[in-house]
Amino acid sequence: MSKQELVKHADDSNFETMVLRANKLVLVDFWAPWCGPCRAIGPILEELAGAYGDQVNVVKVNVDDNPKISAQYGVRSIPTLLIMKDGTVKDTTVGMASKNQLADLINRNLN
Repeated sequence: MSKQELVKHADDSNFETMVLRANKLVLVDFWAPWCGPCRAIGPILEELAGAYGDQVNVVKVNVDDNPKISAQYGVRSIPTLLIMKDGTVKDTTVGMASKNQLADLINRNLN
């Protein structure tokens, strides 16, 4: 399986199933194709998706195509990354983050 397949793309039609009903931790990346930092963080998310395997789902939400979800979670700046579990936001970070910073964010919410 390629790394691209490890990072899923959610939209209004499947967000509930992919994120809110997931039976594991989910890292949600709110992004847009025109956003430089969003493009820069993409490969980091792919690496993390591969590294955490079955422990964490990594899901991207395009804010331009899915304004309803973005508004629901108060996304005002991108990239915004949410850590969610059982349909609840557990942690948030806004802006560019390093692989280590994102790994720390995931690790402190895994248990």
